[in-house]
Amino acid sequence: MSMTPQDPPSARAADPAERALFRGLVDDAAVFPPGLAPLPRAVEEHLARRAEPWADLVGALLVPAGAAAELMAVPRAAPLDVALVARPGTTLDVVERALDQLGRERSLTVVATEIGWSSEWAGSLTWGLPVSVEVPRGADLVPALEDIRDHTGGKSPLQAKLRTGSTEEHPVPDATELATFLRTCVDMDLGFKLTGGLHRAVAHTTGEGERQHGFVNVLCATRWALAHAADVPELEALLEQRDPAPLLDILTRMSAADASVVRAFFTAYGCCGVTDPVHDLSALGLIKETV
Repeated sequence: MSMTPQDPPSARAADPAERALFRGLVDDAAVFPPGLAPLPRAVEEHLARRAEPWADLVGALLVPAGAAAELMAVPRAAPLDVALVARPGTTLDVVERALDQLGRERSLTVVATEIGWSSEWAGSLTWGLPVSVEVPRGADLVPALEDIRDHTGGKSPLQAKLRTGSTEEHPVPDATELATFLRTCVDMDLGFKLTGGLHRAVAHTTGEGERQHGFVNVLCATRWALAHAADVPELEALLEQRDPAPLLDILTRMSAADASVVRAFFTAYGCCGVTDPVHDLSALGLIKETV
């Protein structure tokens, strides 16, 4: 059961955690499922959040590469940073056209790109932008991660991306699959981001019976993988933990240096309702703001 304002957490931190753990953690995926906000509204609300005291926790607005022309026509009250997203199966030329279109607009800045792993994905490294490569589920997962790792070290920051929400083809990855991805990324010294199904801080089951991962669980599992060489079974246990208390203990014991290392690996995740994770951080006492 997810936490809501009417469903307070069973534990609360005595003091906030290091702010660096959460800064820029949540990319704004308002226009993607299940939110599906119209682009004009998503832009307006994203820009309005810059005035919030927790604005530093929110990253770029995620926009489909195919919506570049629509984005240029949306009125904007201030300059806007966006990350262009191309789902697996989208060819690189779609992103390249979007980059060309948006490059003509001074009040829009493309700060990153997200693409699917394919035989041509490495062509994105010529764009001079950070690239997140969404890896496939199943047997191709490790070969895709190896391929991405082998292209790191260039001018374009490069990381892996795993879809942690359900799709028509795949259910939500279970704790074993996510733990394996996380452990493999750490072993390969490869940063990663996640997308989908991470609206709430702590792992839970939705009202529809779908199990969802918690972003606080992922932060803790990443910490354990780095600091304690935790293997997949131990990471699974952390990812499946539904009692906030042991998770809060891990987070609040981290120094600023610890937080920096954790976030160098788990860089961000996309969420279509960014106020949900901010509310949960507040309710758990991990940030000072009341949301």
